[in-house]
Amino acid sequence: MPERATWASKAGFVLASAGAAVGLGAIWKFPWLAGSNGGAVFVIPYVILSLTLGFVFLTAEITLGYMGRGSIVTTMRKLGGSKWVPAGYLGVVTGLLVLSFYSVIGGWTIAYLVDAILGRGLVTSQAELGARFGALSGDPLLAVGYQALFLTLTAGVVALKVSKGIERLSRILMPALFILMLILIVRGLTLPGASEGLSYLFAWKPEAFTWQSLYQALGFTFFSLCVGCGCMMTYGSYLPQGSRILKSCAQIVGLTTAASILGALMVMPAVFAFHLDPAAGPGLTFVTMPVIFAQLPFGGLFAVAFFACLTFAALTSSVSMLELDTAFLVDEFHVSRTTGAIISTLVIMVIGFFCALSFGPLADTKFLGKNVFDWCDFLTSNISLPIGGLIVALLAGLVVWPKFREALSVPPAPSDQWFRIFRLLLVVACPILVVIVLVTGLL
Repeated sequence: MPERATWASKAGFVLASAGAAVGLGAIWKFPWLAGSNGGAVFVIPYVILSLTLGFVFLTAEITLGYMGRGSIVTTMRKLGGSKWVPAGYLGVVTGLLVLSFYSVIGGWTIAYLVDAILGRGLVTSQAELGARFGALSGDPLLAVGYQALFLTLTAGVVALKVSKGIERLSRILMPALFILMLILIVRGLTLPGASEGLSYLFAWKPEAFTWQSLYQALGFTFFSLCVGCGCMMTYGSYLPQGSRILKSCAQIVGLTTAASILGALMVMPAVFAFHLDPAAGPGLTFVTMPVIFAQLPFGGLFAVAFFACLTFAALTSSVSMLELDTAFLVDEFHVSRTTGAIISTLVIMVIGFFCALSFGPLADTKFLGKNVFDWCDFLTSNISLPIGGLIVALLAGLVVWPKFREALSVPPAPSDQWFRIFRLLLVVACPILVVIVLVTGLL
């Protein structure tokens, strides 16, 4: 078997992992969750949870990958024995299902970027924009075509060596993403009335607090860091021996949290400046934001920058999910990276085809009130990802704890007290978080 690939640099690993975690969540999902859940009463708990329990979850998954030196199935077998292998296969299936519906949204981002480049879509009527979004998502040729283009781009990156594909892409797209976000934020903050958006996001108002907002913050903390399916475990397996994992994980969590806050700053001040509804929900990105661009000087340029951000974020995340399944085929069946990427992509395209048609020809084909897209989202977000996170916490905190602690003890090693607190969070607080997300998601 050939020697396992490694990241060319620590910065490459951090940027690739942050890119996997950021994804569409920071720019598409976080702003509308913040808008729909009271602003600061969602944002502040999210930041606290990300820097504590989120950090613990992420560190656990990356460290297990570092210890196992293989895909999620290989790592589960090596560290836990044959009885843990089914948990690895759960992660592989989760990766397939997530990318099957995620690639539909990724295709939409490319479509909107193309429209922005061509100068289309900048209208002030939300009704017209809603109709355009419906036409895109409901047209089989457009939906499937853009989805296939998105998956092809993803596969092209994954087929290359880790250092030449994923790492090189992340080194280019992640800095570009942050630069574009900062440009849009500066422009948004100069708009009259933008301060109301800042107040909404960061001014704590106890009367606005609800348990629903706290639950949403819990859920987004868990999913925004891309833990539970094995993506981060796979990335961790490419770390060279002697890596300072704790420092890298802290940087990843910091970048991911910052990206979410920047995503909200990119959207909310402009929404309030134009007196639009911050609680517009998932359509905030595709229906509300173009209305804002249509009313800005040089709005076309800002629209291109915004949808370029979305596309970059979608690609960096989709690459990590495809890498999860490609690494499984490479490690377990000893195929080449190119072959593994092609096989994984073809399987995802088959499932994703039905997800893409869920807003068109298959919109009325439902089981228990959900179409194929909804089921892929529900099964992964509400069931398999929380279960995967619980498995990671128990494997790291109970089964392999002595070796796990040793892997984190690269000088300067944390104190014994630090490790006691970390383990308490890992085997008590993190499982409680997972159970809350799991049970609430099933109700």
